[in-house]
Amino acid sequence: MDKQDRGQAEPGAQIGQNIESILAFYQQEEQKLSASQRLLEYVSNFVGRPYFLSVIVLFAVLWILLSVVGRAAGWHHFDPPPFFWLQGIVSLCALLITTVVLIKQNRLARFEEQRQHLELQVNLLTEQKTTKLINLIEELRRDLPMVKDRHDPEAEAMQQPTDPHQVLTALDQRRDVHAGRERK
Repeated sequence: MDKQDRGQAEPGAQIGQNIESILAFYQQEEQKLSASQRLLEYVSNFVGRPYFLSVIVLFAVLWILLSVVGRAAGWHHFDPPPFFWLQGIVSLCALLITTVVLIKQNRLARFEEQRQHLELQVNLLTEQKTTKLINLIEELRRDLPMVKDRHDPEAEAMQQPTDPHQVLTALDQRRDVHAGRERK
């Protein structure tokens, strides 16, 4: 699609193109996953469901009942109270589940950081384009003989591109002032 076609494209088509770009981005990220990472994602999704909590509770209840009822029935009890083996199994499972969840969270954090970087780049590009449009409109206003030329300080200020470093410095200063007020 060339520039003229893009200018005449319907908004729905542009939305569809944007959605396709986003889906392609997600698909590209999914393709980067190794087989072990996919397995960890599957395990993490499984343990993150309410069904898994039910399985854990059922397992613990059955273990305790088997041990207590088995002892009362005269069976050789494999894990007498305080259920040392059950505690060991639960602790090992907790360690493994925590590790799996942390691995997934780290991957999602990297993905989110990449997405935020992309969003920042798009926002900066949008700001640059807006500044350029304001400059062009102001130039057009000055050049048209039928439009009365006037001084507009707000439009003049908007013609200046935003310096991200200056914005970050201002945010840091305000955060420091706000943090100083909270400490008092």
